Amino acid sequence: MASTPRITKVFGAINIGSFRISAMIAGVSETGEMIVLGSGHRAAQGIKRGYVTDMQAATYAVRDAIERAEKLAGTSVSSVWIGCSGAGLSSKIAQVEIDIGGRRIEEEDIEHLLVAARDGLQPDGRTVLHAQPAHYTLDGAHGVSNPKGLHAERLGVDVHVMCADGAPIRNITEAVQNAHLDVESVVASPVAAGYACLSQEERELGVALIELGGEVTNVSVYAGGMLLGMLAIQMGSADITDAIASHFGIRRYQAERLKCVAGSAIASPADHREMIPVNGPGEEQAGPLARHADDKNRVPRAELISVITGQLDRLVSEISKSLKALGFSGRNGQVVLTGGGAELAGIADYAQSALGRPVRIGKPPTLKGLPEAHGVPGFSTLAGLVLYAAADPVDIRSIRQGYQDTTRLTGLALAQRVFQALKQYF
Repeated sequence: MASTPRITKVFGAINIGSFRISAMIAGVSETGEMIVLGSGHRAAQGIKRGYVTDMQAATYAVRDAIERAEKLAGTSVSSVWIGCSGAGLSSKIAQVEIDIGGRRIEEEDIEHLLVAARDGLQPDGRTVLHAQPAHYTLDGAHGVSNPKGLHAERLGVDVHVMCADGAPIRNITEAVQNAHLDVESVVASPVAAGYACLSQEERELGVALIELGGEVTNVSVYAGGMLLGMLAIQMGSADITDAIASHFGIRRYQAERLKCVAGSAIASPADHREMIPVNGPGEEQAGPLARHADDKNRVPRAELISVITGQLDRLVSEISKSLKALGFSGRNGQVVLTGGGAELAGIADYAQSALGRPVRIGKPPTLKGLPEAHGVPGFSTLAGLVLYAAADPVDIRSIRQGYQDTTRLTGLALAQRVFQALKQYF
């Protein structure tokens, strides 16, 4: 019987969503394999559209989620990587160039360039979450992954910068710290979800990643191997639930069940003949009948789907505007849907028709130990957090540490580590 690979490093991750707070503990084995040791989730409390609205409730929910994961993992963690989807996330590409004068590019030139990029960051009073070099340019030519040893008049780098509002990030961080956990880093959910859902080829050719969260939908565009930009829409799958509850005059938990069990983004001719019970199995009828229900408190499936698609029409209209604003043009660009809202039946076909583009559903990669229940789109960001932590991508904000600490990679080697780390997962 083969022995279990020894775990050499353990990572803890917490994704703070508006619908649920989820936690994962994963380890990297001595063979380099990512293994999920334990994961857990619970309903979100104290969070509204990605912002902390009740510190005590949010802290309790974080502590509960991580304890569920720790119980399954049989181990505890003292520090975690946090995923966040609200807090006014925004993304931009910063381009920096230095003169080389036609000579051969040396390691010191690359170090100088990355320091210049770091010093040139202008967050405009906001918090920089990520500042990662994506690729280099030689005399304006893009797509250079290794400029060392080449000749150029000017050497440049494109840096992906992700910013957020400072106060909401401090609130999220404090909620986790109050749960007796140190924070390794706050990771924007589009970045984490991209690690989980997108192949390197998709990142190169161009792809739009749409995270359908509970109360926030993030639209991000990748091309040339890097995240080019993102926009947040203050709508999500919980708004569909609210529309169902309002239309039929029922409780939110009943509306959520109707959406998940009988809902669909695609109508069919048989829907008019199908009646869906508002009450769950073994649930007694309490209070008045739902609006538009028969005497057994059943509603027409056609009407349910009409409410869902009406809300989806509004959401996808906003998504389409965001894609246009991000410059995602042409009809061939791949769209990947992920997040809990991507679990709605028929949503890929609906989005493909509405957007006029090929659409697929993005799920976490197959990781050893990942429970089937957590291998769904709603847990993509959570899985992406541990992949991000293991890849340990360079951040130019800390590039100077390389000069004093010879155990850390510097310059080109540091900048290339993210590319190498990602290859093992795609």
